[in-house]
Amino acid sequence: MVVVHVERSIDAPPEPVFAWLADPENLRTAPLILRARWSSGSPPAGVGAFREAVGVGMWLREEITAFDPPQSYSYRIRRSIPVFVHQGGSITVEPVGEGAHVTWVTEYTHPRYCGGKALEVLTARLLPWNFQAVLDRCADAVEA
Repeated sequence: MVVVHVERSIDAPPEPVFAWLADPENLRTAPLILRARWSSGSPPAGVGAFREAVGVGMWLREEITAFDPPQSYSYRIRRSIPVFVHQGGSITVEPVGEGAHVTWVTEYTHPRYCGGKALEVLTARLLPWNFQAVLDRCADAVEA
């Protein structure tokens, strides 16, 4: 199993940080994501909403499984290419002084038939880099 864990302190209150991170359009700031949006027909941000992302060599459809603004939200990859067996992911935004501290964690495996451990070696390097880029762009966007 791969566990991706990235963190970033941001010099802005939790509310704008959470709002920026909860908008799937902002996933496009990850180097490998080409397009991200709420799925067609999906309810707006909240439990049961679906978002989709298309990236270099991948497609994801994720369901929001918990939504507690401005503290946290959780999600699960429900369909993807390549296949992820996703145990879940979460973004937590904690107030720290006048700023916020963000923790992004996700856990997954890839089945053997689509690359298994070999693909995990690759994605375990690429995903943290992309998650960190999103957090860095969030800081750029919301810091005063």
